[in-house]
Amino acid sequence: MSGGGDSAGGRDSGAGRAVADAASDAVSPAGAAASLPVVVLLHGAWASNWVWDPIMPALRGRGYDVIAVRLPDAAEPESASTLAENVARVETAIGGRAGRIHLVGHSGGGIVATAAGEALSERVVSVTYVAGIMLPSGVAFDDVRAELGDAPGIMGLAPFVEEVRDGSATVVPVDAAVAVLFQAAPPALAVEAARRLQPQWNVGLDLVPTWTPDRWGALSRLYVEASEDRDIPLALQRHMQGRTPGAEVVTLDSDHAPQLSAPEALVAALSAFIDRH
Repeated sequence: MSGGGDSAGGRDSGAGRAVADAASDAVSPAGAAASLPVVVLLHGAWASNWVWDPIMPALRGRGYDVIAVRLPDAAEPESASTLAENVARVETAIGGRAGRIHLVGHSGGGIVATAAGEALSERVVSVTYVAGIMLPSGVAFDDVRAELGDAPGIMGLAPFVEEVRDGSATVVPVDAAVAVLFQAAPPALAVEAARRLQPQWNVGLDLVPTWTPDRWGALSRLYVEASEDRDIPLALQRHMQGRTPGAEVVTLDSDHAPQLSAPEALVAALSAFIDRH
């Protein structure tokens, strides 16, 4: 669910369709107190907001107003997959909520979390990266990854994706998704998730955030490491932390998607951090 560096086979299993496609359909139940901490969940490439389903009830049970935003994919025009449009969707989903806002970006959703934190720094108090792409300002993920050379497994999912739409988009084969993204999840859940992945425009994989020290750089940050990640290996996660220091760190024994493989541990890590900020 990571991407490459603008500044899987797309069938839905049917399970979990209660998570609606539009960002506005992922809001917390009506009547939530305006002052509740607002947790904004941002998915990575090829996935959608359904990837957060396993942890949303537990987060709401801990007293948070939880929003899982649907970000652009290849079901929409290619022009929708800009970083500006991603940030606009985050802002629209948050709406007029008055609570303290905590952004949580998984995988490539970390790039959107950085950009949204920069744009909305007056409202955002923290940003969490769950096996996420956390980049220096103006630097692409491909360039940061290249700094590790030919380290084993460093390319993650990239060698397995297949081109579609005349080479302007990619899909993830089900077997590759299970083996690289979801290998530690319960097998049936891993296959279901792999089948739900959607085509992603290449431009949506090449987002490059820019940020300033007094806006995004001043926000509290948490990096949730996934120790068994085969897409963004632990060495690369830690390299990104070194390139953009300052985050607190929690390490989970999980694959690339701890929402599926370690949901209770992920909820505990998120809530412990959020409750201190």
